[in-house]
Amino acid sequence: MIYFNDLNKNDIAALLANHGLTIHHVPLNNDIPGSFWGNPEAGLISNQLYVRADTPIHSLLHEACHYICMPDARRVNLHTDAGGDYDEENAVCYLQILLADQIQGYSAATCMEDMDTWGYSFRLGSTQAWFEQDAEEARTWLKKHTPHLLTR
Repeated sequence: MIYFNDLNKNDIAALLANHGLTIHHVPLNNDIPGSFWGNPEAGLISNQLYVRADTPIHSLLHEACHYICMPDARRVNLHTDAGGDYDEENAVCYLQILLADQIQGYSAATCMEDMDTWGYSFRLGSTQAWFEQDAEEARTWLKKHTPHLLTR
């Protein structure tokens, strides 16, 4: 598992700033505001992404992608629970894998391994199998709602 403290924080902040997000570093012994799953998972309040040194990068990306994928109307009241439907959730998972390749020292392959380790569940048994063989609905959703982000 790769954590926030393992990678260049400025590079991650710059990537997310391109999508309207600001990262806030939370001290290691403090609770993470806006974390749906609890510590050490990333938290999301409005366009503010909260992380600690021990926050997994896949978690940071997942919450960021929720923000990126959601409509402006939901962003207004965003606090902890990003909401969305099944198709949006799959699009979020797909996009987090794409963005993983844009972080130096991380990759789509590592992100998929981390997602499996964390416990993401896909009907083909692994994140990689889903991404490569069963994610057409996620790609279709992204093409419709965020076409400028789809690079694969």
